[in-house]
Amino acid sequence: MRAVLQRVTEARVEVEGEVVGEITRPGLLAFIGVTHDDGPAQVERLARKIAELRILRDEQSLTDARAPVLVVSQFTLYADTRKGRRPSWSAAAPGPVAEPLVDAVVAALRARGIEVATGRFGAMMAVSLTNDGPVTLVVDA
Repeated sequence: MRAVLQRVTEARVEVEGEVVGEITRPGLLAFIGVTHDDGPAQVERLARKIAELRILRDEQSLTDARAPVLVVSQFTLYADTRKGRRPSWSAAAPGPVAEPLVDAVVAALRARGIEVATGRFGAMMAVSLTNDGPVTLVVDA
Protein backbone atom coordinates (compact mmCIF):
# COMPACT_ATOMS: atom_id res chain seq x y z
CA MET A 1 0.00 0.00 0.00
CA ARG A 2 1.09 3.52 -0.69
CA ALA A 3 -0.21 6.81 0.63
CA VAL A 4 0.42 10.41 -0.25
CA LEU A 5 -0.23 12.43 2.89
CA GLN A 6 -0.81 16.16 2.78
CA ARG A 7 -1.09 18.34 5.85
CA VAL A 8 -4.15 20.50 5.25
CA THR A 9 -6.17 23.20 6.93
CA GLU A 10 -9.25 21.89 5.11
CA ALA A 11 -10.12 19.44 2.34
CA ARG A 12 -13.18 18.15 0.54
CA VAL A 13 -14.21 15.67 -2.14
CA GLU A 14 -17.10 16.17 -4.53
CA VAL A 15 -18.72 13.65 -6.84
CA GLU A 16 -21.01 15.09 -9.52
CA GLY A 17 -21.25 18.37 -7.58
CA GLU A 18 -22.16 16.69 -4.26
CA VAL A 19 -19.78 16.89 -1.29
CA VAL A 20 -19.18 13.28 -0.23
CA GLY A 21 -16.35 13.85 2.24
CA GLU A 22 -14.95 16.89 4.00
CA ILE A 23 -12.74 18.01 6.86
CA THR A 24 -13.09 21.62 7.96
CA ARG A 25 -10.22 21.91 10.42
CA PRO A 26 -6.49 21.11 10.29
CA GLY A 27 -5.63 17.47 9.66
CA LEU A 28 -4.47 15.24 6.82
CA LEU A 29 -5.60 14.34 3.33
CA ALA A 30 -4.54 10.76 2.59
CA PHE A 31 -4.56 9.48 -0.98
CA ILE A 32 -4.28 5.68 -0.79
CA GLY A 33 -3.24 3.23 -3.48
CA VAL A 34 -3.27 -0.57 -3.30
CA THR A 35 -1.12 -3.07 -5.17
CA HIS A 36 -1.70 -6.77 -5.79
CA ASP A 37 0.12 -8.31 -2.84
CA ASP A 38 -1.26 -5.98 -0.14
CA GLY A 39 -3.20 -7.45 2.76
CA PRO A 40 -3.98 -7.04 6.46
CA ALA A 41 -0.35 -6.44 7.48
CA GLN A 42 -0.03 -3.51 5.09
CA VAL A 43 -3.40 -2.13 6.23
CA GLU A 44 -2.27 -2.07 9.86
CA ARG A 45 1.15 -0.60 9.04
CA LEU A 46 -0.33 2.16 6.91
CA ALA A 47 -3.07 3.03 9.41
CA ARG A 48 -0.45 3.23 12.18
CA LYS A 49 1.76 5.51 10.07
CA ILE A 50 -1.13 7.80 9.13
CA ALA A 51 -2.27 8.02 12.76
CA GLU A 52 1.14 8.43 14.38
CA LEU A 53 3.38 10.39 11.99
CA ARG A 54 4.27 13.66 13.69
CA ILE A 55 3.67 15.93 10.71
CA LEU A 56 1.01 18.27 12.04
CA ARG A 57 1.97 21.60 13.58
CA ASP A 58 4.06 21.45 16.75
CA GLU A 59 5.23 17.97 15.70
CA GLN A 60 1.91 16.39 16.57
CA SER A 61 0.28 13.35 15.01
CA LEU A 62 -3.40 12.90 14.18
CA THR A 63 -3.71 10.96 17.41
CA ASP A 64 -1.98 13.66 19.50
CA ALA A 65 -3.98 16.53 18.01
CA ARG A 66 -7.26 14.63 17.75
CA ALA A 67 -7.26 15.85 14.15
CA PRO A 68 -9.31 14.47 11.24
CA VAL A 69 -8.22 12.75 8.05
CA LEU A 70 -9.87 12.66 4.63
CA VAL A 71 -9.12 9.32 2.90
CA VAL A 72 -9.34 9.18 -0.90
CA SER A 73 -8.59 6.04 -2.92
CA GLN A 74 -6.20 6.66 -5.81
CA PHE A 75 -5.04 3.77 -7.99
CA THR A 76 -2.80 6.14 -9.97
CA LEU A 77 -0.27 6.06 -7.11
CA TYR A 78 0.91 2.79 -8.67
CA ALA A 79 1.40 4.20 -12.17
CA ASP A 80 4.51 3.02 -13.98
CA THR A 81 5.87 5.88 -16.09
CA ARG A 82 9.32 4.47 -16.88
CA LYS A 83 8.58 3.68 -20.52
CA GLY A 84 6.94 5.78 -23.18
CA ARG A 85 4.35 8.48 -22.64
CA ARG A 86 1.40 6.40 -21.49
CA PRO A 87 1.40 5.22 -17.84
CA SER A 88 0.87 1.56 -17.09
CA TRP A 89 -1.59 0.76 -14.31
CA SER A 90 -0.66 -2.94 -14.03
CA ALA A 91 0.81 -2.57 -10.52
CA ALA A 92 -2.49 -1.18 -9.16
CA ALA A 93 -4.82 -3.76 -7.65
CA PRO A 94 -8.25 -4.05 -9.31
CA GLY A 95 -11.27 -2.54 -7.57
CA PRO A 96 -12.56 -5.78 -6.00
CA VAL A 97 -9.17 -6.24 -4.30
CA ALA A 98 -8.42 -2.58 -3.52
CA GLU A 99 -11.76 -1.34 -2.20
CA PRO A 100 -11.95 -3.66 0.84
CA LEU A 101 -8.36 -2.79 1.76
CA VAL A 102 -9.00 0.96 1.58
CA ASP A 103 -12.13 0.38 3.67
CA ALA A 104 -9.99 -1.56 6.15
CA VAL A 105 -7.57 1.37 6.50
CA VAL A 106 -10.55 3.64 7.21
CA ALA A 107 -11.86 1.17 9.81
CA ALA A 108 -8.42 0.85 11.44
CA LEU A 109 -8.12 4.63 11.71
CA ARG A 110 -11.60 4.91 13.21
CA ALA A 111 -10.74 2.14 15.68
CA ARG A 112 -7.91 4.40 16.87
CA GLY A 113 -10.48 7.12 17.59
CA ILE A 114 -9.62 9.24 14.56
CA GLU A 115 -12.35 11.15 12.75
CA VAL A 116 -12.32 9.94 9.14
CA ALA A 117 -14.11 11.36 6.10
CA THR A 118 -13.86 9.58 2.73
CA GLY A 119 -14.22 9.99 -0.98
CA ARG A 120 -16.22 7.51 -3.05
CA PHE A 121 -14.30 4.49 -4.33
CA GLY A 122 -14.12 4.28 -8.13
CA ALA A 123 -15.90 7.60 -8.72
CA MET A 124 -14.57 10.56 -10.68
CA MET A 125 -13.82 12.87 -7.74
CA ALA A 126 -13.00 16.56 -7.51
CA VAL A 127 -10.65 17.02 -4.57
CA SER A 128 -9.95 20.47 -3.16
CA LEU A 129 -7.62 21.28 -0.31
CA THR A 130 -5.56 23.93 1.34
CA ASN A 131 -2.12 22.45 1.86
CA ASP A 132 -0.58 23.63 5.13
CA GLY A 133 3.15 24.22 4.94
CA PRO A 134 3.20 22.80 2.33
CA VAL A 135 3.78 19.36 3.78
CA THR A 136 3.41 16.36 1.46
CA LEU A 137 4.86 12.89 2.13
CA VAL A 138 4.84 9.57 0.31
CA VAL A 139 4.47 6.60 2.66
CA ASP A 140 4.89 2.97 1.59
CA ALA A 141 3.59 0.23 3.89
